Amino acid sequence: MENETPDSGNETNEAATDESAAAPQYAPDKLDDGQAPKDSAPADVNLDLVLDIPVDVSLRVGSTDISIRDLVSLVEGSVIALDQVAGEPMDVLVNGTLIAHGEIVVVDDQYGVRLTDVVSPVERIEQLH
Repeated sequence: MENETPDSGNETNEAATDESAAAPQYAPDKLDDGQAPKDSAPADVNLDLVLDIPVDVSLRVGSTDISIRDLVSLVEGSVIALDQVAGEPMDVLVNGTLIAHGEIVVVDDQYGVRLTDVVSPVERIEQLH
């Protein structure tokens, strides 16, 4: 008899069932069209639950590595050279994840960013690895 009791099953199968029940797994190639994989059950997604959650949006102008000796010797007026070339698009990050590239603009005496290239969902997932 195959299914005598629920605990008589293989422990490996139980672990796999627990993992798959915890969160759906999507392969990057399944996200090309922005849809869930065809073999998954259709689910009603209610985005209203997450639309008001605040996220941290930041603009990375560039970066560099300096020694602690150089760091402690910085004074007002010091210049730190960055690895970003002038005129090159800046990285737009949401909660530390690259989501787009853009250029700095001024709007009503405040800085802003004009998005020039949005990173695809597949590329965002590939960055996680």
